[in-house]
Amino acid sequence: MMMSRIICLVIGYGLGLIQTGYLYGKAHNIDVREHGSGNAGATNTLRTLGWKAGAVTFLGDLCKAMLAILIAWLLFRDKYPESVKVLQMYAGLGAVLGHNYPFYMKFKGGKGIACTSGFILACFWQIAPLCLALFILVVALTRYVSLGSILVVITFFLQLVIFAETGIISVSSQCKTEVYIVGAVFTLLALWKHRENIKRLLAGKENKFGMSKKEA
Repeated sequence: MMMSRIICLVIGYGLGLIQTGYLYGKAHNIDVREHGSGNAGATNTLRTLGWKAGAVTFLGDLCKAMLAILIAWLLFRDKYPESVKVLQMYAGLGAVLGHNYPFYMKFKGGKGIACTSGFILACFWQIAPLCLALFILVVALTRYVSLGSILVVITFFLQLVIFAETGIISVSSQCKTEVYIVGAVFTLLALWKHRENIKRLLAGKENKFGMSKKEA
């Protein structure tokens, strides 16, 4: 099944290369990576180009991860019925890697939160409600999008383990350890991409959502 894992990663990476925010910005003669936080993700696109651009970017990044997972399911549902979930996870992981590290943009993409959200919705929808509620609550109370994103990926992993162990999520026993490992990689990738945000949060210098340029 090793080759199947690689195929799913490659499919996901290929779809992850569709940089919605960058392409939207270029269509309006703006490179979003030259503004704000310097990445091509939904939050920076929203701050740079407004709500419409942010929404389009978020949905585009969400859907490319979901499409990768759907393709993996269609390809391997019959061949590996007991292991198709873990193959879908590799496809989702590939999408996040492609989004975060696009080779044609010198590996400078986004932070992968929208892609990870698409992965969660497509693979483990049971986990999504609490993640969404937590994100909305944290951002509403603190206005820190980065803090909401960080807590979401941590909560995702905790729920993944708890739900799999209690049977809320169906995971075959032979794949359970691998599911946990790949799930942890999603969380660690997000934390790594948010490392500067974490430093600013700890120092009390993180920009708040809706903060004007003068305030920032």
